[in-house]
Formats: sequence, C-alpha cells, structure tokens
Amino acid sequence: MGPSALRVADLAKRLEALGHVVETDDDVPAPLPEVLWHLASDRPGPVSAFLPAITATCTELARATADAITAGAVPITIGGDHSIAAGSIAGAATALGQRGQRVGVIWLDAHGDINTPKSSLSGNVHGMPLAHLLGHGDPSFAGIAASLGGPLPAVLPGHVALVGARDLDVAEREHLREWGVKTFTMRTIDERGLRAVMEEALAIAGTDTAGVHVSMDLDWVDPVHAPGVGTPVAGGATYREAHLAMEIVADSGRLLGLDVVEVNPVLDSQNRTAELAVGLVLSGFGQRII
Repeated sequence: MGPSALRVADLAKRLEALGHVVETDDDVPAPLPEVLWHLASDRPGPVSAFLPAITATCTELARATADAITAGAVPITIGGDHSIAAGSIAGAATALGQRGQRVGVIWLDAHGDINTPKSSLSGNVHGMPLAHLLGHGDPSFAGIAASLGGPLPAVLPGHVALVGARDLDVAEREHLREWGVKTFTMRTIDERGLRAVMEEALAIAGTDTAGVHVSMDLDWVDPVHAPGVGTPVAGGATYREAHLAMEIVADSGRLLGLDVVEVNPVLDSQNRTAELAVGLVLSGFGQRII
C-alpha cells in the first residue's frame, strides 16, 4: 500500500512538473506475505518463511534498477519495507560494476537495518538489508548483485553513511563498529547540525564511487511529521531537516538512485506521510523554494 499512497500523492506528475521525464511507472510483483506464511507448513518464523520470496523479488528489482542506470536513468524505488533496498542497491552495484565502478550509499533511517538472520531478535527481514549488501548473512540474499554479474559484496563499508540512527540493538552496534560503517546518530545531528553531517556523508559515499544511492526510510523523520510508518521512534529529523538533507543531495549532483520506503497508509493520517515523502523526493530532484 505504500507505493499506492505515493501514487495517490501524484509523485510522477509532480516530478514531471519539475521538468523531469518519468519513463516508466512499473510494479515489481511480490507474493502476499500471508500466502507465504500459509505455505510454510512448519511455521518456522519470518526469515525462513519469507526470505526466499524476498530474495527473488529483490533480484527482479535489481535487474530493473541495473537496466535503468545502464540506460542513463535515475531509478526511484518506492516500497513497502526496507528489505527492497537489498535489490535496488544491488542493481546499482551491478550496473556500475560492469564499468569497473562502485556505488556509495547514504542510509537515512532511525534503525541500522544491519542485522543478519543469526543476530536478529525479531527475524524481520526489513532489519537486514544493509548487512547483506555488505556481504554478511544469508548467501543468496547477500549475493543478489553477484548473481547478476555484479560485485560481492555489493557495497563496501567505507562507502556507506548511516544518518539519523536512534534505535539500534546490541548486535547492530557491534556490526556497525566491527564492519566500519560510519554512523551519524541524531545526537551527532543535534551537535553538529544537519548540513555538516550531510556534507560528510556525501564525502564518504562519494569518494572513489560513481555516485550516491540514497535509501530513505520515512521513520528517519520524527513521527510528529511522519506518523504513517511501521516502527516510529521519537526524536527524528524535523520537517525542515529532512528537506534540507534532500536539497543538499540535489545540490551535490551525485544522486544515482533513490529508495522511499516504510510509508504505511494504515497508520497514517490523511496521507500526510506519503505527501511528505513525495515532497522529499522533489527536494532530492531539484525543487527549490525560490
């Protein structure tokens, strides 16, 4: 329902009004989770029940994003949960890897999404995509880019910046430290300011890479402004901080692709979160106040 909410908010038309050409607006089909759970007769838990289907869906998404980048387009992936980034970013890594280049990643999120099936307390796959892009965890999920002729790991830790974190579990803290992922918590943003943080994040993700893929979970924004998310955490980015982050990305000229995830209309109020998400996409693609 998240993609539908952004479509209702006229994402494509509003991008076109900015002067961009929206070439396609296609769905990547995914099986319904309740059907997957029913088929898992021994009910082993979320990872075993859902990970194979999520891997297959993300592989199709990776093909689509790789084709878009190869054709010179900038893919925007709108989704349900953040597990889809394992596909979109793997696709970017695949397309760039064929040119001998790497992709940098800015991960805007209240959470780390850097668990593995072994370390996860919940078993929810949407808490695992970054770990797998870095080559850890389930071999098939971590190897999507490699299965399409891309690199393994899809992303190098020195090319990743996590921005907005404020809800990390013990294993995620250990992984971020051990694997060398630069993490800018909300405290860092409070102390240094959003501009300084985003400029450093862009430097990290942009050094020795072809450009930057931004993976934006709407729960990086404070739930006062983005109530329609599945795992809200108080103390996030303000409305203006969120727009400034995307405006700074636009000014850099380095944007290769964008994910917009975790918009949940069931939890939203009058489509506020989807409207905010569309506004942030527009800021990332050059919309200015004046």
